[in-house]
Amino acid sequence: MVQIRSRLDVADNTGARMATMIGMIGKHTRYARIGDVITANVKEASATGTVKKGEVVRAVLVRTRQP
Repeated sequence: MVQIRSRLDVADNTGARMATMIGMIGKHTRYARIGDVITANVKEASATGTVKKGEVVRAVLVRTRQP
């Protein structure tokens, strides 16, 4: 489960490396689970990527680890 302000490692080829969850789309629960669509703020990005630091993006949770 992921909650607001959790730091997330990005697992795609957009150039983002680290993001922070800032909200959920379509649900009003406290936690996001695998398969949920969230909004995230990019905290770290590579220089040649398509997204830049500070952008707000939509993302799908594809992998989590047990606490």
